[in-house]
Amino acid sequence: MSTTTSSRTRAKQSRPGYRCTECGWTTPKWVGRCGECQEWGTVTDEGPASTGPRTVATSPGRAPARPIGDIDVAAAQAAPTQVAELDRVLGGGLVPGAVVLLAGEPGVGKSTLLLDVAASYARGADGRDARTVLYVTGEESAGQVRLRAERVGALAPSLLLAAETDLGTVLGHVEANEPDLLVVDSVQTIASAEVDGAPGGVSQVREVAASLIAVAKSRQVPVLLVGHVTKDGTVAGPRTLEHLVDVVCQFEGDRHSRLRMVRAVKNRYGPTDEVGCFELSERGIIGLSDPSGLFLSHLGAGVPGTCVTVTLEGRRPLALELQSLVAPSPLANPRRTTSGVESSRLAMILAVLHRHAGLRLADQDVYVSTIGGARVTEPAADLATALAIVSARTGEPLPTGTVAVGEVGLAGDIRPVTGLDRRVGEAARLGFVRAVVPAGTSVKAPAGMQLLEARHLAEAVELAGVGVRSADRRGE
Repeated sequence: MSTTTSSRTRAKQSRPGYRCTECGWTTPKWVGRCGECQEWGTVTDEGPASTGPRTVATSPGRAPARPIGDIDVAAAQAAPTQVAELDRVLGGGLVPGAVVLLAGEPGVGKSTLLLDVAASYARGADGRDARTVLYVTGEESAGQVRLRAERVGALAPSLLLAAETDLGTVLGHVEANEPDLLVVDSVQTIASAEVDGAPGGVSQVREVAASLIAVAKSRQVPVLLVGHVTKDGTVAGPRTLEHLVDVVCQFEGDRHSRLRMVRAVKNRYGPTDEVGCFELSERGIIGLSDPSGLFLSHLGAGVPGTCVTVTLEGRRPLALELQSLVAPSPLANPRRTTSGVESSRLAMILAVLHRHAGLRLADQDVYVSTIGGARVTEPAADLATALAIVSARTGEPLPTGTVAVGEVGLAGDIRPVTGLDRRVGEAARLGFVRAVVPAGTSVKAPAGMQLLEARHLAEAVELAGVGVRSADRRGE
């Protein structure tokens, strides 16, 4: 009887286990679809499954447990990287032992940004307090990185460069140089000889990340990792990578535009609603403390078919110009073309304009675009889009110095938006004198600015000074 029981126990212990490579979900039997993240084909064999806990209590760690109020926080203060826009996103700088993952599409400027950060961190504040920075490149040769550093002005005496793809060699460089900052470009190009699989594979990325995180925590050295992205824009590799690191930043930008944005998706040491703005040029990447000018082209003159709004990127207000063109269509189904604006949002605005503002566009091609390659995703730009379309249809420009902020509902009502005080404050700082806003807000008008409150889209059109009925009567 006991023999049968022991044989059953051994069979149970030898039963293979399976783990999802994306989220880490485990199951005793193989399935085609993960029961946690619902991804297909990510459940792989992990060897015999454990039937119980294998770790037992040992002696206390290096330091005994202490009351939380007695913990010294001086060593956990963030150190500025001397790149103001990145410090804004990180919450003040790099915390000792923090691991930051920066992900973005190829060619967006990740390596250029981190090279500039490495040089600035190595120089210290005003050239004082120089620190040792180790920059490990696995995608380029040392000579290529040296040429780019010279072009963008990122040469620093204490910036060390190593072109390595072996994890053991990288850890050896860390032991030998004891850097104050480690930059790895990129985590998908580093591989460990102790783990099977090609560089960039799930097992390799997990091992490399775990080893670098262990080094960061044990030595209290901040680590910056570059990560690749998949076709849908998410971080490549196992989903556990995002859970292991302390900060996950997305580097965004259109390759045809100069603007680049860094936003924190996860941040254990600071906010996740801050956005850093950069300009990518031949001289490198430059932080933009006031990027609103990139999205305005007709600040001083009224042009038909244009309207300025103020969007919020995180907590940062950005003035943005929307342009529209309305022309007679020779097609049975007129074109509805957008650039930087969601096409579904434009279709809704056109339907509301037709139903509640009397604007007939059934035989007109409508084009809507933003300036500077910016993308509008929040509903607060609905009113500006509608006024730009009305202005293009009637040929009447909005009065100079007018902005519009508000969400347009399906009933034609103008709904309030968040952060209106910061939006109108930014517009006033840029010299705008009139703002069409939703009615019922408690925001006080800044000095020199007039707030025009509208409850309905038709009322907003009249307040903005662009007519609809007269244009329809003229048959334009």
